[in-house]
Amino acid sequence: MITVHHLNKSRSKRVIWLLEELDMPYTLVHHQRDPSSNLAPESLKLIHPLAKAPIIVDDGITLCESGAVMEYILNQSDSVESALKLRPEANNATYYQYLEWLHFAEGSLALPVITKLLMTMEKREGTAPLDHYIAKEIAVDFSYIDATLAKNSYFAGSRFSAADIMMTIMLEIADNLSLIDDKLNIKRYLGVMQDRVAYQLANKYG
Repeated sequence: MITVHHLNKSRSKRVIWLLEELDMPYTLVHHQRDPSSNLAPESLKLIHPLAKAPIIVDDGITLCESGAVMEYILNQSDSVESALKLRPEANNATYYQYLEWLHFAEGSLALPVITKLLMTMEKREGTAPLDHYIAKEIAVDFSYIDATLAKNSYFAGSRFSAADIMMTIMLEIADNLSLIDDKLNIKRYLGVMQDRVAYQLANKYG
């Protein structure tokens, strides 16, 4: 059985969400951020040298990084039918669309969104080159996302997939930072994702 090391207020919620979508059994180990520094606790470092969530442990394998963890879980699913519902069959246009968004979430999108989040936590006077760069990246990324969701119900076309799980968690952070207030397609999409039963089951863990 997969053990999920979950950090509160982190993106590891997406792993729990995926497992709930697949109806796969799992064991959940909770780790709490330091209340003063807001950093991950030393307990995570005992599991993986990076001390970052999500971390899963299964059958002698310890794995970090959300995208890799999602792919591993899909590969372990007992139900081929369930896995195919959440990951398109390989080597077609829809599969590569899925793959792009699966990696976009923690690649192109995470840097400006998380940087913006950190910028809100400190006192800043005036602007600096970083501000202009982050503003540009946010404008480009969210215009691309909103245009995609204007055409498609989900990121990999007409069907919900693990790429939607990866993207939704980043979009929630962006929403909390008021970065998508004018992006109506993204706002609509978030509402649909948050209505999913598996999402709500994962969300209760924080």
